[in-house]
Amino acid sequence: MRIATSQIYNRPASLMTQLSAEADRIQTQIATGKRIQTASEDPAAYLRLQGIRQQTADDGAWAANITMAQGLLAQTDTTLESVESQLQRALELATQASTGTMSDTDRKAVAEELTSIRDALFGLANTKDVRGQPMFGGATGDTAYVKAADGTISFAGSGEPSPIPIGEGVSVQSSVTGTRAFGNGASDMFAILGDFAAALEAGGDVKAAGNAALDGINASLGSVSLARTSAGARAARLELDADRIVDAGEARESARKDLEDTDITTAVTELQKTLTILQATQASFTKLTSLSLFDYLR
Repeated sequence: MRIATSQIYNRPASLMTQLSAEADRIQTQIATGKRIQTASEDPAAYLRLQGIRQQTADDGAWAANITMAQGLLAQTDTTLESVESQLQRALELATQASTGTMSDTDRKAVAEELTSIRDALFGLANTKDVRGQPMFGGATGDTAYVKAADGTISFAGSGEPSPIPIGEGVSVQSSVTGTRAFGNGASDMFAILGDFAAALEAGGDVKAAGNAALDGINASLGSVSLARTSAGARAARLELDADRIVDAGEARESARKDLEDTDITTAVTELQKTLTILQATQASFTKLTSLSLFDYLR
């Protein structure tokens, strides 16, 4: 069988080209720390990596929303704690004023303090959250509560707070409406304190007004306590969601490393093997090309 001269040269030349390309590929893997540079190198792994990156980006957005919701709920709880403190003081004053042993002067002093507490509660009810929105305003409005010319305080918002998405198809409300926290109608803490302060200012028998105030303030404390409990439960749920995202992220990172990261020890071994074969092939090719026609005919 006759072997063409071109075949004698082409085969080792082609092999050297392949070995050089393989050495370059391995060196790139070592330099970048990435096993896969293009989709063609491992299509299945490349697609999985794309999916991992998308999931990581999605969870990053959910995690940011969870952090924001946690901050809003913490702010809600802190504000409601201040509301409770004000109501506790109002309860102490109402208890003292209802005994019938106070002078009119003392009752007027209590009325003034109750009015001051009512004003403080009005300020707390209009607290802005970290986004600059009314914390207890519900779904609409720039202000949660407004005060009329006659001093009447009323809720100016409407609806429920807009939920914050924290996962695929999952969301959480980061606050409560004013009507849930501060009451509405018969349990409206602003009306309760205002009515009792007016009764104390008027003088006379305030026993009935005092009993009504005590019942109303206790009911308001109950509403605030329920609102704090609800906010606390949602905050606890967010802690679980945050932990879930962290765990999922760690699992994805482990999968990503297995798919993408270069095993340096293995890569160095493969590179050394490839370079050894390449050098041997180059040496053989050099020896082959140095042969003369006389050498072939001998």
